[in-house]
Amino acid sequence: MEKVRWGIVGAGRIAVTFADDIKLVDNAELVGVAARQLDNAKAFADKHQIANAYDGYQALFDDPSIDAVYIATPHNFHLQNAVDAMAAGKAVLCEKPLTANAEECRRLIAAAAENSCYLMEAMWTWFLPAIRKALEWVEEGRIGALKHIKADFGYPLPYNPELREYHKDLAGGALLEMGVYPVALAELFMGESPQRIRAIGRQAPNGVTDDLVFTFNYRDCVATLGTSFRCKLQNWAYIIGEDGYIAIPDFWRASQCHLYRLDERILSYQDHRTSNGFNFEIAAACDDILAGRLQSRVIPLETSLNIQAHMDQVRELGNA
Repeated sequence: MEKVRWGIVGAGRIAVTFADDIKLVDNAELVGVAARQLDNAKAFADKHQIANAYDGYQALFDDPSIDAVYIATPHNFHLQNAVDAMAAGKAVLCEKPLTANAEECRRLIAAAAENSCYLMEAMWTWFLPAIRKALEWVEEGRIGALKHIKADFGYPLPYNPELREYHKDLAGGALLEMGVYPVALAELFMGESPQRIRAIGRQAPNGVTDDLVFTFNYRDCVATLGTSFRCKLQNWAYIIGEDGYIAIPDFWRASQCHLYRLDERILSYQDHRTSNGFNFEIAAACDDILAGRLQSRVIPLETSLNIQAHMDQVRELGNA
């Protein structure tokens, strides 16, 4: 079987999940990892049985044995890392959010077109079987016309301005770190832009927004969404139609979903996976790359730009 040879850019926490789950993908092979410090890259490579460790990202980009890169650096580095990778002819799977704002996203999409390189946002939630099943139920009309979407994602994170999640210079804040999940979920199930967005935000002592509640008003549906570093939210999603609703526990890493008519649960789905769940997006990206596609059919670049634009509006309103 033909395989895509992958390199990881960045050796942090999220890179570990990628390295663990790529082992379950038949058409992928992890052959390299790069970090800003060679010792970190070597330690990561040793732990995950990766053949090559690179001192700096450009060394990985310049290696002809690498077909594609997974960018696992902080949000504010995504644009430059992805541009550099595509300039070297690499396909790119970039951790979400794709960039720090919509303007950066436009520049990145332009770079992908200029270099004729594959680019996909690593919106892994969209590829999870339970999310695909819930979407299938909606498309089949199981719950009727959509009326409400409710989703939130939050975990308490003690304030520390030096933490990446709170760091002003590293695009910190709850919206990009966690809020991207409910924003993306609304985009997935609605497939259209809201006509109006409203937001209420609260800020940490350094001015970074650490708690947000926001609504997306569509033509005949409203999404009530939230994110927080201040407290543990329920982290479920509810897709509510005129004839029933779908409940998705821990929707951001969903392994199950349930279909209800009034108070009666009439269908349930459980994926019984043994992975973290990254393997589904990795396999899809490999399929695209091997087929010669330049973007994902599940989350095309226009969709990633929509998500960025919606978050820009939420950020502006939440900081008002």
